[in-house]
Amino acid sequence: MNPYFFIGYLIAIAFFGLFQAIFMANAGGAWDNAKKIVEVDLKMKGTPLHAATVVGDTVGDPFKDTSSVAMNPIIKFTTLFGLLAVEIAVELKQKSPDSPLSFFIGGTCFLVALVFVYRSFYCMRIPVASAGKN
Repeated sequence: MNPYFFIGYLIAIAFFGLFQAIFMANAGGAWDNAKKIVEVDLKMKGTPLHAATVVGDTVGDPFKDTSSVAMNPIIKFTTLFGLLAVEIAVELKQKSPDSPLSFFIGGTCFLVALVFVYRSFYCMRIPVASAGKN
């Protein structure tokens, strides 16, 4: 495996993962603050506007709680994995530059990543038929 592959991998994780976590933390805080504004500043508790902000707060709390706690371990894991992966890539490159083993390891990691992406994004969708029913 080319060491530049892992450099690109780490940059991609830092770019997309960190910005996704920051987005989740900010969006969760905004939804939480919207409910507080409706309750305290506007004094509209019990209205349809308040009900909408309670729904937003229900989404916002997990956003804040999960993203803020997850950012630190993700950064540490990415750094550790990056150091180990680059070391493995350099060692494989020195032993046999065009080894099929390196392509097999890279392909396996790619397929595992695709499985996690599929499970994370597509298996959690709400079916359209049951979205409007109570």
